[in-house]
Amino acid sequence: MSVAIIGAGIGGLSLGLCLHKLNIPFQIYEAVKEIKPLGVGINIQPHAVRELYALGLKDDLNKIGIRSQEVAYYSRQGGLIWSEPRGTFAGYNWPQYSINRGDLQILLYNELTKRAGSKVIKVNATLKHWENKSNGLEMVLVDRKSETVLFNHKASIMIGCDGINSTVRSELYPIEGFANWSGIMMWRGTTKGPKFLSGKTMVMVGQRNQKFVAYPIHEFADGEVLINWICDLKFPNDYHWTKQDWNLKGELVDLWPSFKDWTFSWLDVASVIKNTSDIYKYPMVDRNPLNRWTFERVTLLGDAAHAMYPIGSNGASQAILDSAHLARCLEQYGLNGDALCHYENIRRPSVNKIVETNRLDGPDKILDIVAEKAPNGFKNINDVMPHEKIKQIAEKYKVIAGFDADTLNSSNIIME
Repeated sequence: MSVAIIGAGIGGLSLGLCLHKLNIPFQIYEAVKEIKPLGVGINIQPHAVRELYALGLKDDLNKIGIRSQEVAYYSRQGGLIWSEPRGTFAGYNWPQYSINRGDLQILLYNELTKRAGSKVIKVNATLKHWENKSNGLEMVLVDRKSETVLFNHKASIMIGCDGINSTVRSELYPIEGFANWSGIMMWRGTTKGPKFLSGKTMVMVGQRNQKFVAYPIHEFADGEVLINWICDLKFPNDYHWTKQDWNLKGELVDLWPSFKDWTFSWLDVASVIKNTSDIYKYPMVDRNPLNRWTFERVTLLGDAAHAMYPIGSNGASQAILDSAHLARCLEQYGLNGDALCHYENIRRPSVNKIVETNRLDGPDKILDIVAEKAPNGFKNINDVMPHEKIKQIAEKYKVIAGFDADTLNSSNIIME
């Protein structure tokens, strides 16, 4: 008997690597026929990076990611509100990476299959249903399109790592329905262009209802970088948003009027957007925090457990941390419901707090406060919002998200 992992995203693959390191048997089931790189830029925070390093991925991460140097907040008029160093530049023992999500997924996939063999991942295998038996679970897996039964599988426990539209979660909570829309529509893309600011800076510009975010995720030999960007716009509450889809194409005309004059001395935002060949569109959504993840021999992990607004750069990092904690609980307590409950007790309260904080705009609420107090810009940010107040907001979020430098540097590495 072994651990059944539903989903081969960042959470499922990270869990596979953690279990393999601890010699715990597992099998991953993925609904798609072929695992391909999906998504654009994300950030991996130091608390998750240290666990990936402990899994032996340091050199690979340095090859495919950029070590973030700073984050900077700007007003709609281009005035600097606040900047602070990140990762090792801020005194952490580990860096923060800006990285292409697809590149990270393929790295995890390649490393896992190299170490554990290609048979540990079964593709084109969609979970249809399961039954709890006295000695484990019996699962039925089908072809996603035809729903033809492919095979049955027995496992000791099952982990739902199948994302915001989780099949496992929908079985546990059948009346939950669609994800919760924030009222914000997001457009994303990548553009090759010149470095800006430090060359490794993440920028947040504007306010919640009209915001631009950008950071480099790859450096080219000619010195230019691949800029990952996001544009947020608030829509009316009665707007009919479509089901989230990572591959839904967006149109320049939909966002161009709102950002066409955003040109600053440190970055020509309008040109970055206009020079993008492929723009993607999807709503900013999350799931309500749950008061229970674990049901007998089944639990949830990553977005299936705690999908959050993409604020504060935490989604992928929290899935990686889930994986490390769950693997250690399984090592300590065995492949049973008790281990799953111990994992949930460690992770659920803290991650639920992040979901709730992100709904209040997390650290980005700095932008909203300044925009409200100085809608036409400012000459001196201290006249609008003292630096000490801004720093308090930034530091409070790090504590909530579990990556304040002093605590992290002095704590034990989970997977070491």
